[in-house]
Amino acid sequence: MVGAEHYRGIDPFTGETLDLWVDGGRLSTEPVAGAETVSDGGWIVPGLVDAHNHVGIAPGLGVTIEQARGFAAQDARAGALLIREVGSPVDTHPLDGDAHGPRFLRAGKHIARPKRYLRDYGVELDDPGLLADEVRRQAAAGDGWVKLVGDWIDREAGDLAPLWTRAQLDAAVAAAHAAGARITAHVFGYDALPDIIGAGFDSIEHGTGLTPDLIDELVARRIALVPTLIQVENFPGIADGADRFPVYQANMRKLYAEAGSVYAAAREAGVAIYAGTDAGGFVAHGRIVDEVQALTGIGFSPLEALAASSIAPRRWLGVDALDHGARADFLVLDSDPAGSVTALRTPRHIVCGGARLS
Repeated sequence: MVGAEHYRGIDPFTGETLDLWVDGGRLSTEPVAGAETVSDGGWIVPGLVDAHNHVGIAPGLGVTIEQARGFAAQDARAGALLIREVGSPVDTHPLDGDAHGPRFLRAGKHIARPKRYLRDYGVELDDPGLLADEVRRQAAAGDGWVKLVGDWIDREAGDLAPLWTRAQLDAAVAAAHAAGARITAHVFGYDALPDIIGAGFDSIEHGTGLTPDLIDELVARRIALVPTLIQVENFPGIADGADRFPVYQANMRKLYAEAGSVYAAAREAGVAIYAGTDAGGFVAHGRIVDEVQALTGIGFSPLEALAASSIAPRRWLGVDALDHGARADFLVLDSDPAGSVTALRTPRHIVCGGARLS
C-alpha cells in the first residue's frame, strides 16, 4: 500500500496555488500527517472527461470485458479519468471494480430500429411504440443516462432520416426523466433535430445538422452538445463508401464541410459544449487530447477547451473535481495549459483513483 502523498501546483483556472493530499484513493485539501511530497510545482488540473466514449465497442464487435478493460486503460493513460459511455453492447459494469481505472457513467445499450443502425450494437425495436418501455429498461441498466439513435440512413429514402415520431420522443423523455435518468440522441443530419430538441432531450451527440434557430433552442432549453470533432473527420471516408446512396453521400460531405462553422456558431451562441471522442468504432481509444485540441479549432481558447474537458463536464455530470473527499483523479502538468493544450500530452503525473499511472 502506498502511503499518503502530497501534490502542490497552480490551478490554471484561478492562478492560485493548490495543495492536495491523496490518502486511500481520496483527495484531502487538509494536510495529512506523514504524507510524502511527490510533486511541488507545475499545474494541477482535474482528470479529463471523455463525454462520448464506448469502451465496449470495437470494429467487428465481440468485445470481451478484458478488451474493454484494456481500452479503458488506454483512455486513462491519456488523461481521461471520467468516461460517459453512451451505448455499448457489452455490460462494462465489472470495470467499476478497477479501483485505479477511469470512473464511468453509462447509458446502457443504444436504442434503434431494425436496419437503422450498426447491426447488433444496440436494441432494435420492431414496434417503435414500445420506445418508452425500452427507455425504462435501459435507464435501469445504465448509470443515469439513456441513448437513442435519432437518425440513420434509411435505405428506401437513400438518406439520413429520423427513427421516431415526436409523440414517441415525448414519451421517451418522460420515461427517462421519471426514472431519474437523462436522455441523449445520436444525430448527424437536420431532419431529426427539431423533434428531439422540442421533446426536451438533455443533450445532442454530434449535431452536425444544427441550424441557427436550433442552436438558439439549445441555448434556451439548456441542452448540451457533444460534437465529437475527431469523429466528424471520418465523414468523408463514410461518404466514400456509400456509392449506392448518392443523396446520403452528398449529404455527409455537406455536413462535414459545414461542421466547423456550425460548431463555431454554437460556441458563440453559448451552447454548453463538452469534449467527447466517440472512441470505440472508427476512432481509437486514448485520443482525448486530440479532441481538446480540436475544440480550439472552433474558437475555444486553450483554457476554455480545457474547461470543456474537465471542470465543466464534471459539473454537468454531477461528479466532483478537486474537492475535499473526492476520488483522487487529476493531472500534474509541466507547462501552463492556458498557453497551449499540448501541455496535456506529456503530463508529469496522472493520478487515477489515487494511483500514479505516470
